[in-house]
Amino acid sequence: MHASGFSKVVPIAALALALSACATAPSHINNVCAVFEQNDGWFNNWHREAKQAERKHGVPVPVLMATLRKESGFKSNARPPRTKLLGFIPWKRQSSAYGYSQALDGTWAQYKTETGNFAARRNSFADAVDFVGWYHSKTADTYGVARNDTFNLYLAYYAGWGGYKRGDWRSNASLQRYARDTEAMAQKYVSQLAQCR
Repeated sequence: MHASGFSKVVPIAALALALSACATAPSHINNVCAVFEQNDGWFNNWHREAKQAERKHGVPVPVLMATLRKESGFKSNARPPRTKLLGFIPWKRQSSAYGYSQALDGTWAQYKTETGNFAARRNSFADAVDFVGWYHSKTADTYGVARNDTFNLYLAYYAGWGGYKRGDWRSNASLQRYARDTEAMAQKYVSQLAQCR
């Protein structure tokens, strides 16, 4: 009886452990090879999903991954911090941004409608990386930005299409710094990807 009961428990425990590992953010987010190695397994394959988004939208994997790294640190449930009421009571969040891509409610709804991916979830890596590819591709098509121009793609991603078109980012030193950091990370990811196993 113990043997048969044990054999039923072990697979369930192994499954629970594997699922919990899938939900964990990578510990070495500045190394794209480590990110892929930690998240390519039975239940997902981040490298394959990123390559699929690259083929579909024409945006290179390093640009996609650097955007996700900057936005959420590869955390599936990332959200902006709550504001404080009276300086100490947790209150509303600064925006509706959520998930790997930090997509806003309205933009995520637009993505689902335009792509027909109505079951897409912001806490799914496959959906989030496809969203980033879709967004960057629309930026490229609308504003003539090269699909490997991480700096300008990220400016448009963060500021939104309207803000990018108006040039709001020109007077925003912090946003320009974020875009430069993302560009530098994409370049680092290019070098790393050439050496991944």
